[in-house]
Amino acid sequence: MPYKYIGRTLDHKGKTLWEIIGNLKNCGIGRVIARNMFERYPEPTFMRILEVEAHPSPEKITMDDRRRVKVLVDYTFRAKRLPEPLIIDAISYKADYKLIPKDEEANYCKGNSIPMKLMPKMIELPPLLKELVIRDNIANNEPIDKDNEIEIAYKRGPFANFRPVKENEKPDVEVTLGVGEPITPSLYKGIDLKQSSNVRHNKSQ
Repeated sequence: MPYKYIGRTLDHKGKTLWEIIGNLKNCGIGRVIARNMFERYPEPTFMRILEVEAHPSPEKITMDDRRRVKVLVDYTFRAKRLPEPLIIDAISYKADYKLIPKDEEANYCKGNSIPMKLMPKMIELPPLLKELVIRDNIANNEPIDKDNEIEIAYKRGPFANFRPVKENEKPDVEVTLGVGEPITPSLYKGIDLKQSSNVRHNKSQ
């Protein structure tokens, strides 16, 4: 009879951070550690150990607490180095780390970062707000497409590989509010997904 697994599954593969550095000279300071889950990217992701600090014994000991350790690392994600050292603590117990041999460090850490993407600066208004703006424009005898767009506010982290376009630049990515290609086309049978509010109002006039 085949086994049937119930519950959450993980794709972690490797050792905990403490299992690795606990068996290295000087707690592995200067060595390169990597996580197996980030090897799905073509660009290299790794961390070089700078400092190691053990956790005090907790009042209530759990298996995760036994395997936790605080490590200060020089972190590189997808070939883009973080400007400031990063503390690995809360995720140090995960059994997904591996030690890079010294003779393979240069080859493993070599790679180009992902190219910068140019994102659009403006996007059309959400459908309901756009409808209200169009009705106001019609009532005031103004062009229907006036003020139908709003500037996009991007949240950029330390590893962001995109930026809004500047003047005379063309974006690499198209950002729309449409449903795109639906997973269940039968639910949208008979509906023109590309039809805009402008077309509806032009037909009504």
